[in-house]
Amino acid sequence: MDYLNRGQSHLPEAIWREIDKAAADAARDRLTGRRFLDLQGPFGVGLTSIEAGNDDYCRQPAEDEAGAVMGRAISVPMLRRAFRLSVRRIAGYLEHDQPLDLTPAQDAAEAVANREEEFVYRGQPDFRLPGLLTHEGRQQLEGGNWAAVERALGDVLEAVTLLDGAGYRGPYALALAAPLYNGLFRLYPGTDISQIQHLRHLCTRGIYKAPIEGGVLVDPRVGALVLGQDLRAGYMSEDGVHYQLYLTESIVLRIDEPQAVCTISATSSGLRAGTAGAPSSR
Repeated sequence: MDYLNRGQSHLPEAIWREIDKAAADAARDRLTGRRFLDLQGPFGVGLTSIEAGNDDYCRQPAEDEAGAVMGRAISVPMLRRAFRLSVRRIAGYLEHDQPLDLTPAQDAAEAVANREEEFVYRGQPDFRLPGLLTHEGRQQLEGGNWAAVERALGDVLEAVTLLDGAGYRGPYALALAAPLYNGLFRLYPGTDISQIQHLRHLCTRGIYKAPIEGGVLVDPRVGALVLGQDLRAGYMSEDGVHYQLYLTESIVLRIDEPQAVCTISATSSGLRAGTAGAPSSR
């Protein structure tokens, strides 16, 4: 089944491989959820919903009536972004070995990756899809101002204690807003040890700069990312000037144990601008 319509284009397979690789590389730089959550699949484009949780009675039946056992299904969103490539540029690459500019494909991949991150962290309330930051059953910690060097470790230790007390012993992953993450590269006074070096011993599943506010500490038992179709390029049409293409994927976060998440509502006021330049994960 050629659901990507590649067979209807005049593009050789070598071009499709180049597009897929450029898109995957661009998306990888933006994706954080896939780095610390378990990933299941891919199961194919036909995966439109998955079962979540255990079957249970919708209500306790009365003595003289039959019970109704029901499951719960959640939708698997399909993410999509259109882009276009120049017919002349592709011909120049194939016929004259000129450089192939795949920036439009990379930009589209970043847009899809950003949307995936939104689903992971915030979910989609209109379709009853919770995210790590929004699930009603999550644990929550009112953090402080991380401009104080010792406060970051104190808040994360308190979040770890909450998860540990609920039976979630790690290994933990920590996702942080950019200002909070960047501030971790400050040194403790009188030492050559940065805060992030200290926290890595506590968050052995990684510390990540994510597009969120505050922070979130996650035990891997929270659930999994379920992948239908991984990021692929498809064909729509051509007009003699451009190939009209698109990128698509389908993925959903299945939260099995929301208490394995602790959100941290920390702030970073007082941190000097420019306390940054660090990579996005460790």
